[in-house]
Amino acid sequence: MEIKQMVEAIVREMLSQQVKRPKVLYLFYDSTSHEAFTDHFIALNIHGIDHDLMFLDGEASCWLGKHKIECGGRGRTIASDEFAPAPIEVPLAYEGVVIPEIDLDNAARAALGMKGTIVSEIIFSTLVQNKFVLIGEDISGLKKADRRTLQALTLPTAYRNLFDYYKMELQMYGVEFAPTKELAEKVVGKIRNEKAEADLKAELEPSLPGKSEISAQPTSALVYEGKLISAEWVTREIRNLSFRSLQISSQTIISALAHDMLKDRGITIEYIAER
Repeated sequence: MEIKQMVEAIVREMLSQQVKRPKVLYLFYDSTSHEAFTDHFIALNIHGIDHDLMFLDGEASCWLGKHKIECGGRGRTIASDEFAPAPIEVPLAYEGVVIPEIDLDNAARAALGMKGTIVSEIIFSTLVQNKFVLIGEDISGLKKADRRTLQALTLPTAYRNLFDYYKMELQMYGVEFAPTKELAEKVVGKIRNEKAEADLKAELEPSLPGKSEISAQPTSALVYEGKLISAEWVTREIRNLSFRSLQISSQTIISALAHDMLKDRGITIEYIAER
């Protein structure tokens, strides 16, 4: 039976190398929590997204010391191994990390930029790489082990307020919170949006190296009187017009992708005074 499983794993690995699929990491505090997320994994697979599972059973395993971490393969668990990548390197192989439940201690460490636990190091590493971190928002702030030991389901009011503060801090750094039941849906949406943005940028690349539509026939500044500049508007305008600067009102909102597209093509943004 073990040989059969090994052969199956090898075949799956070979197939996955032929068609690379995006992959996310689900991080759990114990090795039974993932059972409630079976529907999540099915939904991800339907949308062409792979996942790996990482388990941290108990406080002792939250810090592995000299021991390091490796993945057993697509859809399998993370195992401890002294020759595998360190915790901070784990997010390199993933599009993002999903943490269905986080506790007060790890939220505090991550919010303050402190290391020392696998959770805080993974959050730090993922955000530094500009990848997404999704955390369940309907959580108590107590790990399952703590709830079981203390026979308590929620934090006291003072600690709850502190926990909410750390959650707010994490959002400032780029962490996103969503209802636990919607985490898989959120992952699908984020990966789809990232792929759409990448495809759009590739589509807008100039056909000839070193030349672009803007620099080929530069004209005077373009005045925009609307309230929102979207990526779709930029795409349409640079195909039809060539301009070096864009004049807008101080009240006009520019989407992040639109701003990057203008910057990439050397188009400056000028704010004009309201009349």
